[in-house]
Amino acid sequence: MVEREPVDASRRTRLANERTYLAWVRSSLTALAVAIGAGKIVPGLAHVTRWPFELLGAGFAAFAVALIAYGARRFLRVERALQEGLFAPFQASEAIVLALIAAVLGGATFALMFVH
Repeated sequence: MVEREPVDASRRTRLANERTYLAWVRSSLTALAVAIGAGKIVPGLAHVTRWPFELLGAGFAAFAVALIAYGARRFLRVERALQEGLFAPFQASEAIVLALIAAVLGGATFALMFVH
């Protein structure tokens, strides 16, 4: 009879933390793709005033940098908490800041779609 090695919950939690970090990276890369599309591709293809789209693209690029920085910070915070046997909750204030930035960028995108 083959016995299985006991597996503790911290292994699964660490793997979940890695998957979550990769989701932050994917979201950051998506924001960078939107930045390129809004800031360079749209003004290059359409006959529009460039600066509003370049400004929007810069906003999405800055958001991408914020996402990757926060994702790395969050990953490390969770790892540290796991090592100490603690829990590192997602801070409501950080969630609100990220949501507000996304909402402003979304609203600006919506506005540019109807102005141009």
